[in-house]
Amino acid sequence: MSEQQNEKKVLLSIRNLDVVFGRGKKAFKAVDNVSFDIYKGETLSLVGESGSGKTTIGRAIVRINPCSKGEIWYDGQKISGKLPRKRDREVIRKIQMIFQDPAASLNERATIEYIISEGLYNFHLYKDEKDRIAKITKVVEDVGLLPEHLTRYPHEFSGGQRQRVGLARSIVMEPEFIVADEPISALDVSIRAQVLNLLKKFQVEKGLTYLFIAHDLSIVRFISDRIVVIYKGKIMEIAETEELFKFPLHPYTKSLISAIPIPDPIIEKNKKLFVYDPAAMHDYSTEKPALTDLGNGHLVFGSPSEIEKYKSIRFSE
Repeated sequence: MSEQQNEKKVLLSIRNLDVVFGRGKKAFKAVDNVSFDIYKGETLSLVGESGSGKTTIGRAIVRINPCSKGEIWYDGQKISGKLPRKRDREVIRKIQMIFQDPAASLNERATIEYIISEGLYNFHLYKDEKDRIAKITKVVEDVGLLPEHLTRYPHEFSGGQRQRVGLARSIVMEPEFIVADEPISALDVSIRAQVLNLLKKFQVEKGLTYLFIAHDLSIVRFISDRIVVIYKGKIMEIAETEELFKFPLHPYTKSLISAIPIPDPIIEKNKKLFVYDPAAMHDYSTEKPALTDLGNGHLVFGSPSEIEKYKSIRFSE
């Protein structure tokens, strides 16, 4: 790890996490022996194609999905498994989630005022009615909506506005850590930048830490401090953002980067896509692969001979 990371405090730590759905012959391992740390105040992005286990990890952190094996630690205390009621409520308040589909995650029968206030009611985070109204009015304005929107219902809003409501619902709880599960993938391109800017603004103002889940590397480049690349439940590569784009070592990471659209139509048309084919690219029959630290905070999954090859590419200069 770099000196800069050594100085940072680990806020959330995932250790040897497995998440298995189903039992017996129908068991499916969605997350396979995943370990990584998230530092206080950073944005760590978890990137991979659909079905790679990104959302499953996010939902395990907020304890929607139970861990089949391994542990999740938050601020030095274990939060996976059964917790005492007081600790359980504390974790719920401190760790919030913004969901991918803003329509499905909001109660259609409730007003925006109730949706945003629900956490305040449940955790008694207001002194009196006047304080509650002041809190929700401020947070609504902070996310770029108007106080008069509070009396309306979710179906009266656009996708971008609904996602702002989802963000307000999380922020009003005064969390420390937010799992943002593809929060902009369902939105128009023009709205995406606005929501990303809001997330950045709150991070600076409130000292938030984010796990940002996405399938598009081009988006995460601009908001991430570090990136974790995941494929079929296993981590393929972890590195600081610019390090990863400058030295993508694992072939799966290279395939994700090659899929990023280029604004120039002529270059885009002639571009060669790099396709990841694990069966053709790796032979693990004689050597066992592992996630290995190459130094500089750059970890790659591979067999000993592959790791030597990656090292020679990375440190060839």
